[in-house]
Amino acid sequence: MNRLVRAAGFAASLAVAVGPGLWAQAAPPVTDRVDLDALYKIKEEGLQRSQVMDITSYLTDVYGPRLTNSPNIKAAADWTRQKLTEWGLSNAHLEPWGPFGRGWSNERFSAQVVSPRPFSVIGYPGAWTPGTNGPVTADVVMAVIDSEPDFAAFRGKLKGKIVLAQAVPEVQPLWDAPAHRLTDQELEDLAMQPAPQQRRFGGFGNFQQFNQRRMQFYVDEGVVAVIYPGGRGNGGTIFGTGNGPRDPQAPPYPPTLSVADEHYGRIARMLAKGVSVSLLLDIQNRFYDDNLNSFNVVAEIPGTDKADELVMLGGHFDSWHGGTGATDNAAGSAVMLEAVRILKATGLKLRRTVRIALWTGEEQGLLGSRAYVKDHFGDPATMQLKPEQAKLSGYFNVDNGTGRIRGVYLQGNEAVAPIFERWMEPFHSLGMTTLTIRNTGGTDHLSYDAVGLPGFQFIQDPVEYGTRTHHSNMDLYERIQPFDMMENAVIVATFVYQTANRDEKLPRKPLPKAAGTPRAAGSR
Repeated sequence: MNRLVRAAGFAASLAVAVGPGLWAQAAPPVTDRVDLDALYKIKEEGLQRSQVMDITSYLTDVYGPRLTNSPNIKAAADWTRQKLTEWGLSNAHLEPWGPFGRGWSNERFSAQVVSPRPFSVIGYPGAWTPGTNGPVTADVVMAVIDSEPDFAAFRGKLKGKIVLAQAVPEVQPLWDAPAHRLTDQELEDLAMQPAPQQRRFGGFGNFQQFNQRRMQFYVDEGVVAVIYPGGRGNGGTIFGTGNGPRDPQAPPYPPTLSVADEHYGRIARMLAKGVSVSLLLDIQNRFYDDNLNSFNVVAEIPGTDKADELVMLGGHFDSWHGGTGATDNAAGSAVMLEAVRILKATGLKLRRTVRIALWTGEEQGLLGSRAYVKDHFGDPATMQLKPEQAKLSGYFNVDNGTGRIRGVYLQGNEAVAPIFERWMEPFHSLGMTTLTIRNTGGTDHLSYDAVGLPGFQFIQDPVEYGTRTHHSNMDLYERIQPFDMMENAVIVATFVYQTANRDEKLPRKPLPKAAGTPRAAGSR
C-alpha cells in the first residue's frame, strides 16, 4: 500500500455495524441471496485444498522483493502468468503501460563500524540510488540540512565523509503488542459516517524541490554516502522506501541507506562526544534502462450469457525492497490468485467474465491501475468514458496486509450496502460483520472510483501491518497468517462469484466531475 491507512472501527453485531434499518431491504432479490451450494464448494476448495501459502512463498521467498521494473518482479510475473495458465484461465498476459522509469536492484550490501569499536550495522540501501563502487571506508559526520543557512554551514566540510542526515530519533519502548485484531468498539467506530475533512494543499512540491537541491549539494560536495534513521521503527525494524529518481536523465543522487534507529543513535552519540567514527560500506546497486515501461498481470475466466460484462479483482503486485513484500502486498496478490484458482477448480459457472489484474507501480502512486483504467474505462481528468466502462459490474481489492477480512469499505456507495449485507451473512462466524460508508484511500480501488466505477477495499485486521511490516525489512513470509489468508480467499471468491451471477450489475454512485473541473462553492 503506497499510503498507510490506519482503520479504526467495528461493531459487536451487524445491526450495530450498519445501523439499525439503515440499509434494510424488505425482500432481497434472489440474486442477492448467497448461493449456498456454490459457497460449500468454494469453502471446501479454499479451506481443504488451499494453495494460498504456497503462492505467497513463491512471491516472497523465491521472487521477492518485487520493486517495479526490477528483474525480480519480471520473474515473479512470468511465474504468475504461467500459474494462471496452468489453472485454466484465459489470455494470461503482461499488459504494458508506461513510461515508469528505470529499474533498480540491490546486489550486495554491508555496513560495519570499524572504529573506534567494530560492530555490524543493520540497514539497507535506498531504492534508485547508486552504490559505492566497491568497499569504501570513511569517517562519519553529522550534517543535518533542513533550511537555507545549513547549506552555507556545511559547504566545504563534507568531502569524503559519510553523512548522518537527520536528527537522532527518540526510541520508545514497545509497551504495546505490535500485533492487533480489531475490537468491537473499533469496528463500531469505523461503521459510523466520518466527519467531513478540510482539504489541505501545498507543501509536498516544495519539499521535493528542497530535497533535490539537498541531494545535489551532497553530490557536489563529494560525500561518500548519506545515512537516515530507519523511520518509525525500532528493535531492528527499519522502514524505508526510495530515495533516488527513476528518470535516467535526472541529476545524480549520492548512495543512501537507512539503518536501525539504535545503530544510528549510537554513532551519533559517539560523534557528539568528540569520538571519531569510521564506517566500512559496500553497496552494489544496478540500474536497468533497457525498457522504461512496466506492466500489469492480467487473466480471465470467460463468462457465459453475460460474457461481455466484467467483474474484476486485484491487488498490487509490486513491493518495496527492505523485506520480500509479504504483507504489502504479496498477501493481497496471493489471495486474489487463490480466489480465481478456487473458482476454476470448483467448476462453478460464471455469467459475467471474471478478470484478475495485479498492478505494478502502486507504491509510486497507483501508476499501474491508473494506466489500466485510463486505457480501458476512461480518463478521470476529462471524464471521457470508453464503452468498456458501462460493462464493469465491480472491482474488489485487497491491500491491507495479512489480517482476516472483517467487512467492506463501501466507498460512499450507499446503494450497494444491502447487497453486501446479505452476502456477508454466511461469514459472520468468521468475524465479517461490518460495513462502513468510508473510503480507505491509498490503493488501487481509487483508480476505478475516479471514473465512476464501483471499486471496493475490504476491512481487515491490521495484525502487524502498521506497526511492524508495512514498508519494512520485517515484511517477510513469517509475518503472514495462514488461516486468515485462506478465509480471505474464500470470501473474495464468494463476492466475485455473487457479483458475476447477479441479474444486474452492482449499483453505482453518480459520475464524478472531471478532475480538472473547479469545485462548486460549499461542495466537498
